[in-house]
Amino acid sequence: MRLQWKFGPEKTAVEWLTSFLTGRTQQVAYIGQLSPILPVLYGVPQGSVLGPLLFVLYTTELHDVVAKHGVNLGQYANDCQVYVSMPMCDVQLAIDRLSKCMADVSDWLD
Repeated sequence: MRLQWKFGPEKTAVEWLTSFLTGRTQQVAYIGQLSPILPVLYGVPQGSVLGPLLFVLYTTELHDVVAKHGVNLGQYANDCQVYVSMPMCDVQLAIDRLSKCMADVSDWLD
């Protein structure tokens, strides 16, 4: 678990967070009809107090992944933006940096 490796919380805290994030289900109601109940495999409960904190903890390493390419990372709430600023004459360099950066971000997400 990334949280344990990077921040090293106590076993009890990790178990508590695991129980908070697992075993959840969802169902949709639309015009009086109910969808089947399905498991929620990813994410945090919408509107939870822990949501923003868990997102920041999860994405902490992303800055390191992006920075090694000389690219900038902007983060706000649950959004991340990767960008580079260069003169127009260096547009191919910008494209190359962003492409390599996105490949590394994709690997990190996997």
